[in-house]
Amino acid sequence: MKNSLRIALIPAYEPDTLLIDLLRSLRALDFKAIAVDDGSGKEYSEVFEQASELAIVLVHSENCGKGRAIKTALTYIRKHFEEPYTIVTMDADGQHQIRDVIRVCEGAELRPDTLILGSRGLQEGVPLRSKIGNTITRGVFALSTGLHVHDTQTGLRAFSSKLLPVMLDIPGERYEYEMNVLLEFAHEKRHVRELEICTVYIDNNSGSHFNTVKDSYRIYKEILKFSASSFISFLTDYSLYSLLTVLTGGLGAAGLVASNVTARVVSSSLNYTLNRKFVFESKNEVWKSALRYFALAITILIGDTFVLNTIVAKTSLNPYAAKLITELLFFIISWLMQHLFIFKREDSGKVRGGIA
Repeated sequence: MKNSLRIALIPAYEPDTLLIDLLRSLRALDFKAIAVDDGSGKEYSEVFEQASELAIVLVHSENCGKGRAIKTALTYIRKHFEEPYTIVTMDADGQHQIRDVIRVCEGAELRPDTLILGSRGLQEGVPLRSKIGNTITRGVFALSTGLHVHDTQTGLRAFSSKLLPVMLDIPGERYEYEMNVLLEFAHEKRHVRELEICTVYIDNNSGSHFNTVKDSYRIYKEILKFSASSFISFLTDYSLYSLLTVLTGGLGAAGLVASNVTARVVSSSLNYTLNRKFVFESKNEVWKSALRYFALAITILIGDTFVLNTIVAKTSLNPYAAKLITELLFFIISWLMQHLFIFKREDSGKVRGGIA
C-alpha cells in the first residue's frame, strides 16, 4: 500500500486558529484533509470557513462526541474515496508534529493489517493530568486485555482502508471510542503497533475537552461491569459458603471442602451467565464458551480450595477471613483468563504491542 492516498481525519470541537495552521501543513504535503465540526456553534464559524478552503468540512449541528465525529468522517470517506488509502486521525489543537503524522502513515502503509499508534514517550513537559491519566489507563488496559500499550490515550492513529469497516463497527460515541478500538483489537487478536512520537502540549493541554468523570466512566465501563458481576457472584458464593460452613462445622476439613465446592458451583453458574450476556456480550456459541469457562472454574476451584485449606491449617485465621483472602487472590487470574480465552472474539491474527 505504499504511495496510497493519505487522508487526515480531524475531529474538532471549538478549535482555534491552530487548526488552520495544521490544515495548511497537511495540504503542503498532499494530504486530503477532512475536519469535522462537532457542534462548535456560530462563534467558531469563521475558523471553519477558513478550514473549508483547505479541507473538506463536515458539520454536526450539535456536539455528538469525538467517536461520532470520527465515524461521520469514516462514513464519508468510504462513500467518496476509492481504495487504497491510508487514514490518520489526529487532534485539532496542534499537539501532533507533521513529521510524526508522516511516520505513522508510513507504518500503516507498510502494515495494512495493523493499527499504528503514535505513542507519547516519557518526555518532559507532559501535563500532570495527562501523565496520571495515561499511567492509570495503561495499567487497567493491560490488566483487562493482557496487551501492553504504552499510550492508550493517543489521538494520533493511522490505519489502511482495509481496516475502515472494522473501525466503523466499533461502538462508542465520545472519548470511549478510542479505548473501545484498542479493546476490540485486543479481543479480536488484531495487530497493534506503537511508534514513539514527540507531542507538543500547548498551554498545559488546556484545550482538551476531556471530562474527567464522565469520560473516564465511559472508558472504564467494561471493567466496572466485570467488577460488578464478580461482586454479585462473590456475595452469592460467600453467603452460601458461610451458611454451609455453619451447617457442616462438625465435619472438619471435609466440611470446609464440601462447602467451598458447593458454593462455587452455584456462584460460577451465575457468574458465567452474567459475564456472557452483560459484560463481554459474547456471541460465541454457548457450548464453546461454557466449556472453556467451566474448565477454568474447575481449575480455579482446585487452586482456591487448596489455598483456602492451607491458610486455615497453617495460620490462625478463621475460615471466613481465609475465604476473603483466597477470593481476592483468584479474582485477577479469573479476570485475565476470561478476557483472553473464555469470551474472546473468534478469528484472528496476533496482537503486537511495544514501541518502535
